[in-house]
Amino acid sequence: MRLKQHVFFLLCFIILPVQAVELMKWERIPLKVALHVNEERIVFIERNVRVGFPPELKGKLRIQSAGGVVYLLAKAPFFYTRLVLQDVENGEMILLDINAKQGKEALEPVKLAYPQEETLAKQQNTVTNKSQKMPPIPIALTRFASQSLYAPLRTLEPLIGVHSLAMPSPEKLTSLLPSESIEIKPLGAWGLQSYSVVALSLRNQRAQEVLLNPKDLQGDFYSATFQHSWLGAKGTPEDTTVVYLVTKGRLENAFLPELTTKED
Repeated sequence: MRLKQHVFFLLCFIILPVQAVELMKWERIPLKVALHVNEERIVFIERNVRVGFPPELKGKLRIQSAGGVVYLLAKAPFFYTRLVLQDVENGEMILLDINAKQGKEALEPVKLAYPQEETLAKQQNTVTNKSQKMPPIPIALTRFASQSLYAPLRTLEPLIGVHSLAMPSPEKLTSLLPSESIEIKPLGAWGLQSYSVVALSLRNQRAQEVLLNPKDLQGDFYSATFQHSWLGAKGTPEDTTVVYLVTKGRLENAFLPELTTKED
């Protein structure tokens, strides 16, 4: 007995009909919606709308609207007539050209899609995802500075809000690595929010290699990144590299006063 009940329930699930929906894209071109006399057709607008009633359809058409859905019931045949729907929130007009005739086959409900809104939503999601994936500002600034110096312009990743800064003076910095014989020159400086980054060229003036250590840098820096971790002997292709110094606040406040030599 239980087996028969299970079979009966299974058959019920199998024979249940699935109602299809006719999808129409609203792209500011009037949409044609066909009606059958004495058969209600449902239109899913997915928006809260007001419906303008065409006076020429008085007695031929019943319109009801609730919760973003419009119910159309033709009581007599009529030729194509413009139906105007207005979005209550933004005032946008949606135009339907409806007609009614006798028909035997049931018509599917209509559902409106809005491609422009979908595209805008995707763009906004892309911007949001990019902002969420953006690394901390010091890292982003360092990357931007490095790309600005070495990468082709067409491959430079945009960094919203970044701006160029005046380079620290003098043209040669002597207080940054006073224990090493290294010529230091500013190459470029950029700022973003409360952070700044300066790119400095380091050129070895000795005949021996120099290992570079951020701990040897003299000044108040948030972070320091060397393009290479060492300098080759003077005169070799490896005798020059770049260091990127990130500071919080003004660049000039991060450097120690320049060393001066007394003249006899």
